[in-house]
Amino acid sequence: MTKFLHSMIRVTDPDATIAFFRLIGLDEVRRFSSEQGRFTLIFLAAPGEEGVAEVELTHNWDPQDYDGGRNFGHLAYRVDDIYATCEALMAAGHTIHRPPRDGHMAFVKSPDGISVELLQDGTLPPAEPWISMPNVGSW
Repeated sequence: MTKFLHSMIRVTDPDATIAFFRLIGLDEVRRFSSEQGRFTLIFLAAPGEEGVAEVELTHNWDPQDYDGGRNFGHLAYRVDDIYATCEALMAAGHTIHRPPRDGHMAFVKSPDGISVELLQDGTLPPAEPWISMPNVGSW
């Protein structure tokens, strides 16, 4: 079973963006900050949609210009078996840009270049060929 989790957009002013989404009925449901990574993730959802269909706001602390559509980040889906899903994508000719080395997360791009995050429900033990597979380009 595949489950839609969230869409991610990069934001320069989290407070203004949260205020905007509140006007259309979304509320902050959780937040995570990383000093080391210098970013904050803020998840928003409509009441009753928490964990079902969320918007992830990514605020990178260092100023960045998001031109050329870089402010839209990715779609995220939870999958039953991340290794089998990545194998099927590769067999169909798609490149795994960030392999599931950790048995939990991978990134692939759609034919139109939209980044799609795949998340394992839980974590599978690390396995080849994923462990030694390098990242390919941006994801």
